[in-house]
Amino acid sequence: MTAARLSAFVAAALAAVLLLIQLPAASVHPASAATARFVALAADVTQADGHHYGLTDDTGATMDAAQIVQAPDEADGTYLAVYHTMRADGRFHSAVATSADLLHWQRRHDFGAGSSQPALAADGHGGYVLAYEKDPRNHIAVRAYDDLDALLTGRAAHRFDAPRTLSACAEGTPAITAVHGGTVELTGHYRADCDTDRQLTATLRNYTTWHAAPDHRLDRAVERYGTGGNIGDRDRLGLAGEPMVLIEGQRRRNDFGSWSAYAYDPASGRADRVPLRTGGGSTSFANPSATRITDPGGHRALLVSLFIPAEGAAPGEAGQLVYWREL
Repeated sequence: MTAARLSAFVAAALAAVLLLIQLPAASVHPASAATARFVALAADVTQADGHHYGLTDDTGATMDAAQIVQAPDEADGTYLAVYHTMRADGRFHSAVATSADLLHWQRRHDFGAGSSQPALAADGHGGYVLAYEKDPRNHIAVRAYDDLDALLTGRAAHRFDAPRTLSACAEGTPAITAVHGGTVELTGHYRADCDTDRQLTATLRNYTTWHAAPDHRLDRAVERYGTGGNIGDRDRLGLAGEPMVLIEGQRRRNDFGSWSAYAYDPASGRADRVPLRTGGGSTSFANPSATRITDPGGHRALLVSLFIPAEGAAPGEAGQLVYWREL
């Protein structure tokens, strides 16, 4: 083979390899109708019907990794947010806050030092279940509250601290996917080989019995995008009549400027990268969560919450971003 032909062959082979590597990002067809709908609604923050960068509560504390849910109409505050803040003691503290407009938040209760990455879900009977990552010995903690007042004052009816069964180093970033009877279904991460975060699913029965297992299928969907760092926080929602998972992936290890968000279809096992665009051009997005709400104007809307690390933030956009788009 001549040098020219060899060069052409190598170039063609390289192009084919690159095409295969990039295939998920370049796919013409979305993973599902739900992921396509999410990208259409949420990718461009500049098109949102309401938004706020650098979210803080009434004490001035940052509302990092905030997850927001709609509270009952009769509740003291239309919206609830759980979030964490690095406090003066050098540790994360999770808290719950209430708001009537999604922009101004009243801090109601601090869940204590060493709590982070909180997630909240209604139990369907007027109560709430809270899960968060707890240190020392990073693990998932679950608390159940009989009603809203109990949640806002920290009076837990049930407490459970999960054993670490998948990692000797850390398990955390919980999300609650279902609560029925005495059973709580969750997702989270585990520190695989004490090296990088990967996904888990877990079930807690009667606040006494815990079982966790790796979710390799979800990991593979995000890894197809060349994710070399952690795969962490996630949230499940329904759009276009289908379930989907919104999840973060870190393209480069130890690089907080390389977080991206992905929309995952559980049925096909495929994910779409969400090409997020902000007004200033931020490039890193972590701790994604989303839910359907009635917005402050009374319209049905999709609410999205994202953390923008300083390493990938445009001027004025670092911290917690919350925005919503009418449906």
